[in-house]
Amino acid sequence: MARAPGKPAPDAQLAASLPVSDADAAAPGKLDTAFLETLIGYNARRAALTIIGKFLERMAVYGVHPVEFSVLSVIAHNPGITSRQLCACLGLLPPNLVTMLNQLEQRDLVVRQPHPHDGRAIALSLSPNGQTMMAEAEATAYQLEIDATSALTDAQRTTLKRLLKLVYAPPAKAKPVARNGKPTTRSRNGTPGAAV
Repeated sequence: MARAPGKPAPDAQLAASLPVSDADAAAPGKLDTAFLETLIGYNARRAALTIIGKFLERMAVYGVHPVEFSVLSVIAHNPGITSRQLCACLGLLPPNLVTMLNQLEQRDLVVRQPHPHDGRAIALSLSPNGQTMMAEAEATAYQLEIDATSALTDAQRTTLKRLLKLVYAPPAKAKPVARNGKPTTRSRNGTPGAAV
């Protein structure tokens, strides 16, 4: 349907009706994000977005997204792994992994074979094409992280990875041991007591 002469398009009307204030025009760097910057989650997310943006750019040549890259990397370093092990390792839902593995198999990157020790399981490994691609993709991923974290020293980079891992994979807490060598338990009132 033709517009009446001189009448702006609906998008132009909407844009013209939105008020523009000094706050809208302010650069993001001038906004107060002091509280957000005290939060680990905020800082981790901002850092992740920076790295993921570079990851998507550089991994486009391989046609893999972050989760696919993680799946392929775990398979590359653990040939014969099962889908159950993959799900547990990466926190994936089985239906999502099945769909992804089907796509990776169609691209001739992953091979499924009967598991040598468990007749009910399927062993996953990379095809020769998958091995070649992942060798290149992992080298690219390593370099992009160095580039994305260029403000850090090698020691700071190592410390950052170690600290982030403590958040998502904290070490198991050791159970206290009584003097007699048996593990202790907590009584109902919260005081330690020897296990029986």
